[in-house]
Amino acid sequence: MKRLEKTLQILQQSSKVPFEDLTSNDVLLSAVERNLQVAIECILDIGNHIIAEKGFETPEDNEDIIRILGDEAVIPSDFARRIKGIAGFRNILIHEYTGIDYGLLYNFLLYRLNDLREFAKHISTYLERDKI
Repeated sequence: MKRLEKTLQILQQSSKVPFEDLTSNDVLLSAVERNLQVAIECILDIGNHIIAEKGFETPEDNEDIIRILGDEAVIPSDFARRIKGIAGFRNILIHEYTGIDYGLLYNFLLYRLNDLREFAKHISTYLERDKI
């Protein structure tokens, strides 16, 4: 959770940078890409840990982790449906299947960063409630 919080702080600072400035600065751009990747991997790792600890069904893939967390009321199911695509976005960041669309990256930074924060809040609430 600490690593997730740290990446979210860095991403929050980066979200204040205008698109043109971000895309013209290779160092900043790579820092945003990497921190988004790490934040999403933290979410998936936290989810995997909870699933294993609680003995929930085994996920078939990374997207399944989010579904299971929703099914098991670790996070709200409507929230799980809303964020399930983050695993696919992580794959784009890692594998650059067709090159990274920086417009998409910037939109994620501006409009989906709150989803990552909300995930952290739901997990904190769950951990407090279930004392894992």
